[in-house]
Amino acid sequence: MRAFVIFFLTATGVFLIDQGIKEIFLGGYEYLSSCISFELHMNYGVAFSMFAFLGEWLKWIQLVLIIAIFAYVIYSQTLKEYPFATGLILGGAVGNLYDRFTQGGVVDYVAWHCGFNFAVFNFADVMIDFGVGLILLFTFLEHKRTPTR
Repeated sequence: MRAFVIFFLTATGVFLIDQGIKEIFLGGYEYLSSCISFELHMNYGVAFSMFAFLGEWLKWIQLVLIIAIFAYVIYSQTLKEYPFATGLILGGAVGNLYDRFTQGGVVDYVAWHCGFNFAVFNFADVMIDFGVGLILLFTFLEHKRTPTR
């Protein structure tokens, strides 16, 4: 039960923070600089705008994938092992999916262009990456602690 509460609060918090930040940019805020800019960009695909050609189908495909992955996370006990990291991932995924249904695409706003142009991203993307990184780190550390025969 404790793990579920951690997961639920984390996912809810990430979703609410993500949507709050996106509302600021949808309202017209922008800050431009020579290295990193904060400005509204709509992403109609996934990472690096891949699969944008799927159009309206993309949000439904992502919905099915999120449900399937979440079911696996519950089934595999990952939720109990990594409730915080799993909450980060699901909160970010639902935040971006919500954008697809309400805005027609994902609201991105952080544009890195210092020395090279990087993908434009948002808070939800960072939380997804951070959650995956935590699971990988904890898995690696657990593997290192397990004695070999």
